[in-house]
Amino acid sequence: MLVKMKFPITLIPAGTQIDFIGKKSIAFVFSLVLTLIICVLFFVKGLNLGIDFTGGIIFEIKTSKEVELKDLRDLLSNAGYKGATLQNLGQADTILIRIQPKDNAEQKQEVEEVKNLLVRHLDKQVEFRKVDYVGPKVGKDLIFKGFSATVLSLICMMIYIWFRFNWQYGVGAILALAHDAFVTLGFYIISGEEFNLTSIAAILTVIGYSINDSVVIFDRIRENFRKYKLTDVVKLINLSLNETLSRTIMTVLTTLVVCIALVIFGGEVIYGFSMAMLIGIAFGTYSSIYIAAPILLHTKITKL
Repeated sequence: MLVKMKFPITLIPAGTQIDFIGKKSIAFVFSLVLTLIICVLFFVKGLNLGIDFTGGIIFEIKTSKEVELKDLRDLLSNAGYKGATLQNLGQADTILIRIQPKDNAEQKQEVEEVKNLLVRHLDKQVEFRKVDYVGPKVGKDLIFKGFSATVLSLICMMIYIWFRFNWQYGVGAILALAHDAFVTLGFYIISGEEFNLTSIAAILTVIGYSINDSVVIFDRIRENFRKYKLTDVVKLINLSLNETLSRTIMTVLTTLVVCIALVIFGGEVIYGFSMAMLIGIAFGTYSSIYIAAPILLHTKITKL
């Protein structure tokens, strides 16, 4: 007779009693100071907006042989087109190039300059399949739509939490999500990495991860409220955070491993996206524990 032995993975010992709520004031001050710093830098330094938002020229080319994107990127950078983005379109010999126009340069003149540069580098063996120009008006429209998508996602998340739990939980969730989105935006401001549509995707992904983490904690808090009706609210929230801590750590570690792999091996093209995800997910876990849950105390929550 075979006996199956089960060895569950337990990162946090049973009965752990970390006083998370006791440190909420320190966490609130830290988050407030960080938010103020990001606000100041936003108005002083601003975002390094990419072609998606500022406008630019898009080339779709086909070469007779495989070309290293890094070599082309360096070529364009040396010619004054820093921040150019390149990607393969399905095949190694088909490349999409986005460049931001130089200051006070005419569109037609720059198109011809880039064409001549590529022809010289690729020994005339290049086919220009498409040349498009993204104007500033389109860029402003994309900024508005990106901002609207982020705000709408926050509102939808708050409504979801409101209906699934109570309005108090919706307040905690929206503050935590806004905090995570702002910190992720702060990464782009501080680092100077290009902010484009991919950056919007990174912020929305961080929001999705953070709300999932908060829902797990909220679920345990609600369960403990029903189970221990006479226990102090502070003790119940601390108990819930400790009971879900092992799951929280395992989830964030496995996710961060993937993000770190993308940062190291993903290459220059997705570096900004990968770093934003890495920082955003780390702060998403922090906000679920030190913002979303403690906020419940300030909403005078008593029962579910």
